Amino acid sequence: MRTPEARCEEATGLAGAIDLDVVGSEIVSLAAIRPATYLGKGKVEEIAAGIKADEIDLAVMDCALSPVQQRNLEKAFGCKVIDRTGLILEIFGRRARTAEGALQVELAHLGYQKSRLVRSWTHLERQRGGFGFLGGPGETQIETDRRLIMERMVRIERELDQVKRTRALHRASRADVPYPVVALVGYTNAGKSTLFNRLTRADVMAADMLFATLDPTMRLIRLPHGGSAILSDTVGFISDLPTTLISAFRATLEEVRAADVIVHVRDISHADSEAQSRDVEKILEELGVADRIDRVIEVWNKLDRLDADGRAALADDESLRPTPPLAVSALTGEGIDRLMAAIEDRLARGRSLIELTLDPADGRGLHWLYEHAEVMQRADADDGLHLTVRVAPDQVDRVKRRFASL
Repeated sequence: MRTPEARCEEATGLAGAIDLDVVGSEIVSLAAIRPATYLGKGKVEEIAAGIKADEIDLAVMDCALSPVQQRNLEKAFGCKVIDRTGLILEIFGRRARTAEGALQVELAHLGYQKSRLVRSWTHLERQRGGFGFLGGPGETQIETDRRLIMERMVRIERELDQVKRTRALHRASRADVPYPVVALVGYTNAGKSTLFNRLTRADVMAADMLFATLDPTMRLIRLPHGGSAILSDTVGFISDLPTTLISAFRATLEEVRAADVIVHVRDISHADSEAQSRDVEKILEELGVADRIDRVIEVWNKLDRLDADGRAALADDESLRPTPPLAVSALTGEGIDRLMAAIEDRLARGRSLIELTLDPADGRGLHWLYEHAEVMQRADADDGLHLTVRVAPDQVDRVKRRFASL
C-alpha cells in the first residue's frame, strides 16, 4: 500500500503540474466517511477557518467526492472544491495538444460533469414549455443540460470511433511494411519521454512533472542488427486513474494492446516504485494485455539518482527476480545498449534465420535485405556475400520469393 505521505506528495505534484500555488497540505485520518461532507464536522470547520484566514481560492481533496459532498464542502469552505478526478481532468485539459487528445479529454470531462449538474446550476427549477401539439409541462433546465451533454458525448464518441478506425488502418499499413511496434508504458513521471528521446534522438517534451506527455508520439528506431521498429510514447498512468479517462483514451491505448513489445518503465529511485508498478499492471489488465506478459520488458529507470548503496541494493533485488529487469538511466544513457539488445531479442522470438549468398554486384538486393530483415552475419567471399538474416514468420515466403534464384 502507498503511504499517506507519498499520496499527499503526489497530490501536491498534480496541483503543481497546472501551476497552482500550493499554500499548504494536510493528511486527515478518518474513522468513517461522512455521506454529506466526507470529513467530520470538526475537521470541516477547522479547514474552513484556515481557508478563510489564508484567503484560499481552491481546495483539492485527494479522493473521489460525490456531487453532494462537493457542493456541501464548497458551502462550508467558501471556495471552489475539486476532487482527484477533477484535478486529473484539469491537467489533461491543459496538456492536450492534438485534436484527438482534446476530444478524449472533453469526452471524459462531460462524463464527469453529467452526474454533477445538480451542483453546477442555480436555475434548475426553471422549466421550458412543451413543443408540438402534445403540450405538457415541458423540460426542466437540468434535463435540457443533461440531454445536451449526452448529445455532445455521442458526437465525440462517433469522432473517436473514426480515430480508432484510422489507427487500425495505420497499423495495417505498418504490418505490410512491416515494422514491429514497441510501446513505452509506465507511471506518470517515470521517465518515458526522456527514454523515448534517448532511443530515437527525438525532441519530445520531457519534464520533471506529472503528465508531461499526453498525446502519443511515434518514431522509427534502428535495432542493433539493422532492423527497424516503431517506438510509441504513451500517456502516463496513475493510481486511481478515472475510469472515464481510461474509456476516453481507449483509442490511443489501442497502440499498447497492438504492440509487439511493451516496455514498462519504472522510476526505481521513487520511494513508492513497487506500488506504482502494481498500479500500472492493474491498468494493463483493464486494457486486456495481461495475457501478453511474455512481451513485457521491465526497465528500472533513473539509475543516475541512486548512490553506491542504492545500486548495491538494486543489484541484490534484481538477482532475486525470475526475470531480471534492466537497470538504465535515460538521462545519461547508461544501460541503453542492453535495453536495445533486449528489445531486439524479444522481437526475434518466433523469427526465422535464413542463410543467403548474394552476388557482390547485387546492391539492390543487399539494400532490400537491410531494409526488410535483420542482417545477423555478413561475410565477403570469392563466391559472393554470405548472409544470415532474421525475418518475421509472415515474411519468410516474401524473402524466399525475392531471392528465389539463390
